[in-house]
Amino acid sequence: MKKPRIVVLGAINMDLVISCPKLPGAGETVKGTAFNQFPGGKGANQAVAAAKMGGDVLILGAVGNDQFGNILLENMKSVGIDVGRVEVRDGVSTGIALIMVDAKGQNLISFFPGANGEIDKSLIDSSLGVVKGADAFLVQLECPSKIIEYAIEMCSGCGVPVLLNPAPAIPISEGVLKKCTVVMPNETEAEIMTGIKVDNEENAREASEALLRKGCKNSIITLGERGAYFLGSRRKGKLIPAPKVHSIDTVAAGDVFAGAFAVYSITQNDMERAIEYANYAAALSTTRKGAQPSIPDIEEVEYLIHE
Repeated sequence: MKKPRIVVLGAINMDLVISCPKLPGAGETVKGTAFNQFPGGKGANQAVAAAKMGGDVLILGAVGNDQFGNILLENMKSVGIDVGRVEVRDGVSTGIALIMVDAKGQNLISFFPGANGEIDKSLIDSSLGVVKGADAFLVQLECPSKIIEYAIEMCSGCGVPVLLNPAPAIPISEGVLKKCTVVMPNETEAEIMTGIKVDNEENAREASEALLRKGCKNSIITLGERGAYFLGSRRKGKLIPAPKVHSIDTVAAGDVFAGAFAVYSITQNDMERAIEYANYAAALSTTRKGAQPSIPDIEEVEYLIHE
């Protein structure tokens, strides 16, 4: 069977991670218990997840001409991702994320975009040929918003389904949302986008309905260990539960969900089934430390879901 062709536009970062007993409050210093360096960035995380779920993946992005950039490119190539459209920029650093993870697996993240912030329309224009042949275009919001909106407009115009993970949540026009086939926020991002606090199934439905009123065709609100709430323009809303696992690190779980969903939405040809598979992939990732090192492969997901 032909692999689903997924094109990803997004940030490529090196994650510097401190484990600590609890997350610090404002003005508080907490002593860490461990330090690790992991390949990350929402675009790269989602590309790796899609590749490990069986996708034929091309990533659009940028890194600095430095040691971190080289490591990140080699890591993506090692799982079969086409990095030929990743620009290597002189005079700017590769993107960096500073992450703190507590004993329960919850996290705080701050990032410096570096080369990710230097992406311009020329990269999108030069990639038009490869984008046209894609089964899906997956994008987040860590890169410059004007470039993201430009790319979404282009893909929509080519008839390529656009999957938007609006993270981190920043203002995005309703005109752009109308170009999206699926919008996948978490609870916090959904609240920022709709003004509705998402803390139960009823509120998830209200927020989903608000997103559809803004123009997107399908809304999937990820709810952590509870699973994901799905509402499509032609379907009733439904909470699709996640499996119970022992989570130790939730970093990149949303990215794993997005990348897995991009592939399974094509191979399963059923939105609810694709969400179920993506829930399992995301849950598995929380049982391991790090962003990309935590991402399971398709065999692990298939085993768990059929167990």
